[in-house]
Parts: sequence; C-alpha cells; structure tokens
Amino acid sequence: MGAALALAERGRGETAPNPNVGCVIVKDGKVVGRGWTQPGGRPHAEAMALAEAGDAARGSTVYTTLEPCAHVSPRGPACSDLLIAAGVAAIVVALSDPDPRTDGRGHDRLRAAGIAVETGLRADDARRSMAGFLTRRALGRPHVTLKLATSLDGCIALANGESKWITGAPARAHAHVERSRHEAILVGRGTFETDSPALDVRLAGLEDRSPRRVLLSRHAGLVPASAEPQAISPEAARTPARGRGDGWEMIDAPGQITDLENVDHLLVEGGAQTASAFLAADLVDRLLLYRAPILIGGGKSAISDIGLTDLADAHGRWRLRDRRMLGIDTFEEFERVR
Repeated sequence: MGAALALAERGRGETAPNPNVGCVIVKDGKVVGRGWTQPGGRPHAEAMALAEAGDAARGSTVYTTLEPCAHVSPRGPACSDLLIAAGVAAIVVALSDPDPRTDGRGHDRLRAAGIAVETGLRADDARRSMAGFLTRRALGRPHVTLKLATSLDGCIALANGESKWITGAPARAHAHVERSRHEAILVGRGTFETDSPALDVRLAGLEDRSPRRVLLSRHAGLVPASAEPQAISPEAARTPARGRGDGWEMIDAPGQITDLENVDHLLVEGGAQTASAFLAADLVDRLLLYRAPILIGGGKSAISDIGLTDLADAHGRWRLRDRRMLGIDTFEEFERVR
C-alpha cells in the first residue's frame, strides 16, 4: 500500500476532477503491475496496472488507494469489471469512494465475483493523498494550501517591499515542487502589481506542470492592461491544468474558489492581505512555512488581522505534520484540525 500511495502522488494536481489513485498488483511476492491515474483522469490507476501485469494478474492481490469504480464512463470501463475479468484473487483498498456512483458498489461487485476484499489499510494516508478530491466532494471547494516564506521574526519583506530572496535556493526549489502538485496558484493584486510573478514551475523536467494562475482582486480596472486576467473557456477548464500560457483567472473573494472548475488543489502564495483573507475565512487546510535564519525588524508582516478576538481560539487549530531543514532554512508543514 505504501508503494501505491507513492504512485498516487505522481498524479496529484493533474487528475481533477478525478482522484489521484495509485495501484500495485502483487503475485507470488513480486510486483507484476503498477499504475496511477493519468493526466485528465484517464486511464485509471487499476486499468494501467492491469495492462502492465497482463496474464500475471490472474490470482494476484491488488493494492489500491481508492475503491475501484463501479460505473461505466464514455472514457473507459469500470475498474471493478476490469479486475473481475482479469481474475484477481484479492484486493486491498485504503478508502471507499464517496462518489455515489461507486460508494460501496465497487466492493460489493468484487465480493459477488468471489474476490476477497479488505478495506481501511492506511486510510489516513490515503485521505491526505487524495485531499483535493475528498475536499471537493465534501465541501464543494478545492483543498487549499497556504505557503509563507518568512524571516525568524515573521516578515515576508523589508519595509520598502524588497523580498527577493528571503529563503535560499533549496527552499525555493521545494516550493516549486509544491507548485507542480497543484492545479492552480493564487496571489492577491498587491503581489501581482509589485512582483509581476510568473508563478510557473522552474525545475528541470517539471516545466510543463506549471499551474493555472488565479488573481484575487476586487478592482479589475487597476490591473495593468498588458496582463489583464482572462476568463478561461469551459472547454479549456475541462482539460488538464498544465500549459495554460499567460492567461489569468480572476476571483473577487476567497469564497469564489468554489467556482474554479477542475481545480481540486489550490496553492495560495501571497501576499499578506490575501493570506489573511483566506485564514479569516477558515479556508486554509494546509500551511507550508519556510523560515530563513534572518531577522528583519520593522518589515512587512506575513499576515495581518484574521479576526481573532480570544487567544484561546488560536490553540488546537493546527497540527504539525512535517519539519525538516532545507539548506539553512527550516520547513514546517501544518494541517488544519477540523
């Protein structure tokens, strides 16, 4: 299951509105097939793994991070039917699929065919892996990650606005990997006008995984005409979110992220007012904090007022998930406790 979860990460940020699933097929103690959901949502992970396994799938055990689908789509057959036809002996599933077209039906169909089904293995890890899909299903919005790069005293820039670079090259490279794992990236108008950010992925081999760009602004008329945000056509929004060129999409309030079609993972990168607006609206699910070993003093704070009136309300809201050194900088990942 660990291998299946690792494979699922390859599709993160590329499969919406489908979940990023990983699948491993094992027979006689050897891996005979591997798969993960492909860009745009097809082929599914199980279909890819079965194609690699071929005849070796008969009598095998399948490990998959999500319940195999039970509905036939114009884009492909139901994975539960493919597994039955392949003659697998058993399947181990991390999570049930909340899609009402499948929810429990995939497992029932497999059991009816005489296939042993085990569920719940590493379910929490699978929930984190497919947080975008699950958040969209449960809350009707993308899973939101807020990224902050600060000094030790919580500043994101000097008082004059200079901010390049607070963190070092390893931390910036890590942040670019994070960009590649999101369908869209959002900044506020202040950051847009001050920094003219490209918001692309500048790592060798990942350039084509640059996310769609979204601008949060209530004042469209103040955006420079040369870079005025553009509406994305419904046809374009149904395609994988890579290689979108110079187009920008615009929203005028954090709550409008629900309208971002085929965006299950949204990365919020700046600035302070935008970060505060998302925190105040309790729309941040994951926080990435990069801290450089420097003191600025009197600089621009990473966040402003988020509506907190009682210090007791600040406690118990964030859980540390990861801490590591990236060169001389400290990286910490927190998840919202809900």
